[in-house]
Amino acid sequence: MKILLTGNRGMIGSVIEAELQISGHEVVGYDLLDGLDILDSSSLEKAICGCDAVIHLASPLGDPEDSPHETMRAIVQGTWNVLLAAESTSVRRVITMSSVDALGVFKGEREPDYLPLDDDHPCYPCTPYAIGKYLAEQMCRYWCERTGISTICLRPPGVWRPETYDEIQALRRERPAYEWDPYWEYGAFIDVRDLAAASLQGLSCSLAGFACVLVASSDITTSGKTSRELAELVHPDVEWRGGPAYQTEPYRSLLITDRAEKLLGWKPVRTWQMFVAGNGDA
Repeated sequence: MKILLTGNRGMIGSVIEAELQISGHEVVGYDLLDGLDILDSSSLEKAICGCDAVIHLASPLGDPEDSPHETMRAIVQGTWNVLLAAESTSVRRVITMSSVDALGVFKGEREPDYLPLDDDHPCYPCTPYAIGKYLAEQMCRYWCERTGISTICLRPPGVWRPETYDEIQALRRERPAYEWDPYWEYGAFIDVRDLAAASLQGLSCSLAGFACVLVASSDITTSGKTSRELAELVHPDVEWRGGPAYQTEPYRSLLITDRAEKLLGWKPVRTWQMFVAGNGDA
C-alpha cells in the first residue's frame, strides 16, 4: 500500500514511518522540515498522487506560546487541504491524529462530567488547539459522509517515548505533587509504539464510514494511588461510573478504549505497571 504520511519527521511520525516500512508499505513523507507545508494545497495534490491511504499527523503541538491564528489555520485549513487532496486521488482510507484535548477536560480546562472518560463524553474545547482539533474532527465526519471515504480520527492523550517513563518518575521523586499539580491528566498516556500500532491497524480495519475513538495505555501512570483513589482525590465531586473492573484492575486506565480496540483489532502493550515492575521494553 502506498501511504501519504504528513508530519513524518516528528516524534510520532518517524515511528509510524518505520513501522509502515517494516510492514512493506511505501511511504510518501510530507513534512514542514522538508519544506512541505499542508497549507500548500497544490503541493499536497502532487504528493498524494497514486496513494491508497493517508495518515495525517502534521499539526502544531498546542504550546501556550503558539499563535492562535496560526494554530487554527494549520489544524483546520491544513486538515481540509489534506482531505481535499485525498478526495482528488480517491484514496480508500484517511486516518487523522486528533487529541483528547478536543474533550476540553484536559490541561486543567474544566472538570469532566464523569469518570472514567469514554468516547461519548461531551466536548467542551476552549483553547485554540482544542477547538481546532474538535473542528477538524467534525470536518472529517461530514467530509466522510459526502465522499464515502472511510475516515478515522484517533484521540490519544500524552504520547510517550521510551525514555519518558524514567523522566516522569524522576520528576515525581523530586516533587511528588507533580502528578496532579498544576493539573491532573487522569494518569493517561500512550506509548508512541502503541500509537503507531493503532495507526497501522486503522489502515486495514473493516470500517465503512467515520469513527472517532480514544486510544490510550490500558493503565494509569501513578505514584501508587489507584485510579479510583486519584479520581476521589483530585475530582471528589465528579460522578464515578467505573464498574467492577476497577476493583479487579485497580490501576485500570481512566480512558475507556473499548471502541478503538474493537474497531481496530488493537490492544495497547506498554503499561506503567510493566515499567515499575521492571518488565517489558517500556
